[in-house]
Amino acid sequence: MPVSETVVIALLFFVGAALYASVGHGGASSYLAVMGLFSFAPEVMKPTALALNILVSAVATLKFYRAGLFKWNLFWPFAVASIPAAYFGGATTLPARWYKVLVGVVLLYAAVWMFRSSLRPVNKEPHAPPLWAAILSGLVIGFLSGLTGVGGGIFLSPLLLYMGWSETRATSAVAAPFILVNSISGLLGHLSSVAQLPPNIPLWGATAVVGGWIGATYGSKRAPAPVLRQLLSLVLIVAGAKLILGS
Repeated sequence: MPVSETVVIALLFFVGAALYASVGHGGASSYLAVMGLFSFAPEVMKPTALALNILVSAVATLKFYRAGLFKWNLFWPFAVASIPAAYFGGATTLPARWYKVLVGVVLLYAAVWMFRSSLRPVNKEPHAPPLWAAILSGLVIGFLSGLTGVGGGIFLSPLLLYMGWSETRATSAVAAPFILVNSISGLLGHLSSVAQLPPNIPLWGATAVVGGWIGATYGSKRAPAPVLRQLLSLVLIVAGAKLILGS
């Protein structure tokens, strides 16, 4: 890979990590979008997204926890089912074309959520989710997380907000560790895929961590800029369409 391309990808990973970490996410959908735009092979995309997700979501977890926003009672019912489901999702390998289409659909979904969430905050009075609903949701989200290489935050966050189970910043504080445990579990489920990590992963990991640190520091104190999230949604749409339609 040319040096110039490596640097561009690093910068894009940095931006994606910063924007996603500001809402407590690891940024996997943005990494998948970048890799989709640069025509990475599916066997490289999944472990790379999960590895970067682990790094950035760990930073976000620390930042939001230190801000006193994390709620264990909200976190554990979703995580208890999602962790084993993410493991089995990670162990499941789809044909390359199916994987690209599925990831493309996930990116389009992420784009819609990112754009809508930038328009206005959700102002519902939060109430605890039913235990059965949290466990069932965690099961589905966990499997899809491991299968595609995302951490699940793009599914958990809108669910928590629109069902009125959490307010915005508490949602981010729960999403970060949820993504962390699911990304670890998903990668363990397909541990052999670690051998497919690209040689530039140390550089990309470092830039993602720096971006995540900046984004999580900002997001744990205030809401991210709506315009930036709208621009990110456009990138996700382009990348999702490219994967679905084929390169």
